[in-house]
Amino acid sequence: MKTLHIAFRNIFRNSRRSLMTILAITVSAVAVHLFGGYVANIVYGMQTNYVCDNGHLQVYQEGFFDYGAGNPAAYGISRYQDLIKLITQDPQLKDHITVATPILKFYGIAGNFKKDASKTFFGIGYVPSDLKKMRKWNDYNMKIRKSRLNRIVLSDDDIDGGIIGEGMARMLLLCEELNVKNCKGKLPEKSDQKPAATEDFSFLEESNGLNDIPESTDKRPRLDLLAATAAGAPNIVTMYVNNTEVQGVKALDDNYAAMHISLAQRLLYGKGEKKATGIVIQLRHTKDIPFVKARLEKLFDENRLNLEFKDYTQIVPMYRQVISFLFALFSFIATIMGVIVLFTIINTMTMSVMERVDEIGTIRALGLRRSGILGQFIAEGLLLGVLGATLGTVVSVIAVTGINSAGIMWTPPNYVDPVPLKIMVFLNPFLAPGCWLGLVLLAVASSIFPARKAGKMVIVDALRHV
Repeated sequence: MKTLHIAFRNIFRNSRRSLMTILAITVSAVAVHLFGGYVANIVYGMQTNYVCDNGHLQVYQEGFFDYGAGNPAAYGISRYQDLIKLITQDPQLKDHITVATPILKFYGIAGNFKKDASKTFFGIGYVPSDLKKMRKWNDYNMKIRKSRLNRIVLSDDDIDGGIIGEGMARMLLLCEELNVKNCKGKLPEKSDQKPAATEDFSFLEESNGLNDIPESTDKRPRLDLLAATAAGAPNIVTMYVNNTEVQGVKALDDNYAAMHISLAQRLLYGKGEKKATGIVIQLRHTKDIPFVKARLEKLFDENRLNLEFKDYTQIVPMYRQVISFLFALFSFIATIMGVIVLFTIINTMTMSVMERVDEIGTIRALGLRRSGILGQFIAEGLLLGVLGATLGTVVSVIAVTGINSAGIMWTPPNYVDPVPLKIMVFLNPFLAPGCWLGLVLLAVASSIFPARKAGKMVIVDALRHV
């Protein structure tokens, strides 16, 4: 305790130099806290976004993830309702799962034959009420889900309704009907050649009575969707477009079509057995993924089910790429701040040693051992680190509060709408303690070299130093 008291007095013998050193540590702490909180905001925001749309896990027939895009109907899961019950009613899984819902992914051709326009599309069928429930997942209190909830304009009763990307609406000439923005520019001129079909794809439609709705009864924009059934024959259904939804990625926005899963099944399976290409599983907490994976694997083995599953980081590879990039960038910035602190403290402690050579000689002559000199200067470095790191943490809290209250808007990766900028310093429980402890240890390490230099001084040489 006496050593710390003397160290505290010593570091303020040259108050200007010590305050500049503490300030350098403080600035480094603030930089690491702010950027770390900014990275946490991006990471947890992206995770929330992906989990709300894709769930934590998706279950497929074995091989679908690698080859299903070529023929999704061939990888359909039969009796998927029984599989959902098996998963959600399992005693070990039921308390970890919030939603388990079927999806159907496929490809086809969409036609707006009123305006002689058609294009390929990527379709996804889902249960609207389940998707709405999924989009309420907000384990990190991001406060950014309201706009996405408002864009879900499908309902379980609207089996013929659908949503398309804004880019797709543009290319199908539905700008006016759907109030699509950014539709300026020259529209494609119609060809003088007659279309191959007399009017549309309707002559291919299976006559099952499920889709025979007169056009005059529904005033929403109509698209005819064409795809190959599981048997390989062409089939068509009519989808009425409720709205558009910007996807954030142009390639997806230009090809996206979402609909009720019943409509997608009618298109892909016709009169045959209705299947799903995947089961989306959303958990209460992301940390439960390893346990749920292990249990699913055991459950599928016990029931001899030829199924596989992928988590959201595998389904959306860009998530891992962005996380790796941000981690590397954070490490780079933290390293630079650490080097600044390292050389600042070394310089401060070295100057302190040079100014106190005669003092070191005197106390050594009075009987203080070299270890005592070493401990004294290390204690001074420790105090500089503690004061700088603590002040940096306090300033960071003030800065974070100010930034989070300023209402600054920005658009994070994979988002469509601007959201408030939040610096989430304390959402990661290791950031603030790790930063504080790291700076203190760095300050102690930086003072070792000057302290050893002081401890090795020859007493006679130190006493006659002028």
